[in-house]
This record gives sequence, C-alpha cells and structure tokens, in this order.
Amino acid sequence: MSQIDISTIKTPPQCCADFCLIPMGIDSASVSPFIAQVQTLLKASGLQYSMHANGTTVEGPWDEVMKVIGQAHGMLHDQGTVRVHTDIRVGSRTDKHETARSKVASVEKILSGQ
Repeated sequence: MSQIDISTIKTPPQCCADFCLIPMGIDSASVSPFIAQVQTLLKASGLQYSMHANGTTVEGPWDEVMKVIGQAHGMLHDQGTVRVHTDIRVGSRTDKHETARSKVASVEKILSGQ
C-alpha cells in the first residue's frame, strides 16, 4: 500500500457544523451557564451561528469553525472543567454555496408547495 502525503490534502473551504458541547463532572445538571459562555465566544468569533435547544450550528471556513469549537473546549478547561465532550456533525459541499438558513429555506419551500 502506498503512503499518503497528508501535507497535500486540503480541508474544504467552507463547512456547516452542528455541535453539542457537554461539560462533564460539574456540580449541576444544568449546563446553561457553560453554553452561555460558548455563545459569547461564538459571537466574538465573527462566524455565523445559531443556537437551538440541543446544540449550536456554526458555519464558515473549515479551519475557523474547528478552531472555535476547540477554543470552547479550551475556555471551559481553563475555568476548571476537567472533561468536555462534544458531538459534532459537519457538512461541506463544493458545488454551491450553502448556509444553514438556505438549507432550512429549501425544505420550507417544499413544505409550502412551491
């Protein structure tokens, strides 16, 4: 089997990631204070994002999206959270520019019968 030169493989230029960050080993069942801090971080990042009941959708350049999710981990670790777990679903496409909002609008258009 031939070796792969990973230095030549690029990441996609854009992505849309849905993530659910879970601080573990905390004193309360409520994670709202932690999520509020993550939302503040996302706002400061300048990336497009939208919080929903079970996570957050963030979109933008692949490296920036992954970096801000990593920064969320780092921020909580710096504040004493020993373990942080995150589930992430990431989508990318190269045939057209797509946003989280445009994906929802596409389904809503079908539902409205247009």
